[in-house]
Amino acid sequence: MRKVTYKNIHNFFKFNGVHFDRKEMRVAAYYLIKEGELHEKAIGEFLLDWFDTKSYIDLQTSGTTGTPKMIRKNKQALVNSALATGDFFELKPGDTALCCLPVQFIAGKMMLVRSMILGLKIDFVSPNSEPLTHLDKKYDFVAMVPLQVENSLDELHKVKKLIIGGAKMNDSLAKKLMNTSTQVYETYGMTETITHIAAKKIGEEAFSLLPNVSISQNEKDCLVIDAPQLSDERLITNDLVEIINDHQFVLLGRIDNVVNSGGVKLIPEKIEEKLAEAISSRFFVGGISDAVLGEKLVLVIEGKKQDLDEAIFTSLDKFEKPKAVFFVPEFETTASGKVKRKAILKALE
Repeated sequence: MRKVTYKNIHNFFKFNGVHFDRKEMRVAAYYLIKEGELHEKAIGEFLLDWFDTKSYIDLQTSGTTGTPKMIRKNKQALVNSALATGDFFELKPGDTALCCLPVQFIAGKMMLVRSMILGLKIDFVSPNSEPLTHLDKKYDFVAMVPLQVENSLDELHKVKKLIIGGAKMNDSLAKKLMNTSTQVYETYGMTETITHIAAKKIGEEAFSLLPNVSISQNEKDCLVIDAPQLSDERLITNDLVEIINDHQFVLLGRIDNVVNSGGVKLIPEKIEEKLAEAISSRFFVGGISDAVLGEKLVLVIEGKKQDLDEAIFTSLDKFEKPKAVFFVPEFETTASGKVKRKAILKALE
């Protein structure tokens, strides 16, 4: 069987309704850069990088936990990721796909790579907050961030399989998605793993690994990823997990978000799950410096200041109740839409 490489374009692949070979894609790339809108220029630039003579490509991380940086990946690793996604989600040549994510980042790039490698017919739209609103066709496979999904609930009948990533999805949105006919998956991954290495259906607790990925934990109970087809190195994450078996794990939260309040270690993400139904605005909990406790747990809510009913805290254990509540008019986010928790907390201090 012939090995699929980054030099291949599947015969079934179509870009906005038109089939292109390698040479034609390069011509299209130049046109997009010269004549296209901002999101189209990014597509053109990526295509030129993809079809140049180099065997590697430089990718920008999202900057969730620090300054965004460039990392170098072999193009074949992106192909391997695309093949694993195709196997896991049972995608087949001729399936339709929609890219509504910015191609400046890995999630958007991979929608294009998957389509070229797997033979998907992909359409591209501007990466706005309501990507399905003006579309009158149905798609087999779509990737979105939670904000796009929240704004597209009435349009999800246009999507057969939807993957959600880029930021943590809140429980309120997850419950809304339980009643849709769309097959919805939450994904786990990062730029370093070339997007997702695991996924779970909405309503499930544990993530299941994609093919050719194995996991373990380090001494801090953080997830360690071995994916030799995606990365030459083992990836040690900051994600606290509970490993269920060789193929599944439960994500508990990030170790760099853990609040040590008077010797009690609190995982913000678990507290946020309990508060999700009681608070309609975007919010998070975290720790700020405290002379007595070392760190004190605080609740930060996006929007105008308001009086809160103490009843919203009834689901919390004694140590989980925030010592203070702050209101921030608008959360600062990364370019990919993730809330900059640390920066907001530092400003509050």
